[in-house]
Amino acid sequence: MPSNLGYAALALLVSIETMGIPVPGETALIAAGILASKGHLTIEIVIAIAAVAAILGDNIGYWIGRRGGRWLLELPGPLKHHRARALEFGERMFERHGGKTVFFGRWFSGLRIASAWLAGVNHMPWRTFIVWNALGGICWATSVGLISYYLGHSADTLLKGVGIGGLALALIGLGAFVIWRRRRARR
Repeated sequence: MPSNLGYAALALLVSIETMGIPVPGETALIAAGILASKGHLTIEIVIAIAAVAAILGDNIGYWIGRRGGRWLLELPGPLKHHRARALEFGERMFERHGGKTVFFGRWFSGLRIASAWLAGVNHMPWRTFIVWNALGGICWATSVGLISYYLGHSADTLLKGVGIGGLALALIGLGAFVIWRRRRARR
C-alpha cells in the first residue's frame, strides 16, 4: 500500500470525525502511529496531517453548529425535551469552561465528535474557539501519535481498553499522587 494513501486516509478520517460524524479518526491516528513505528509512514508527517485535519474538521463542525445546529436541536419532534436540556447544559458548560471543553474534549471520543458543533451552537467566539481548537488538535495529534509510535501494538490494545481519556486521567491521577506524597514527606 502506498504511504500517500495512508496519509490521505488519516486526513480524511480525522477531519470527518472532528466535523461531527462518528468515524474512526482516532483509530486511524493510532494505526498511522503504529505504521510509522514499523517504517511505513513518517511520524512527523503523521502528526502534522492529523493536527491539521483535526483543526480544519473542527472549524467546519463549528460553522455547521453556528449556522444550523441550534435550529436542528430546537426542531419539534421526538426527544425535544431532552434536546432542550442538552442545549441548556451546553450553554452553561461553554459559558464557564468553553476553551477547556474544546481543548480537553479532543481526548474523549464523544466530545471529540461533538465539541466543535457544541461550540458553534453555543456561539463561542470564533477567535477563542480557534485558539483552543488549534492547541487541542496539535497536542492530541502529538500525544496519540507518539504513544502509538513508541508503544506500537500494545498502545492500540491499551487505548482501546481504557481510551485515551482514561489513560490521560490515570496519568494525571498518578502525577497528583506523586506530588501529594512529596509534599507530605516535606512536612
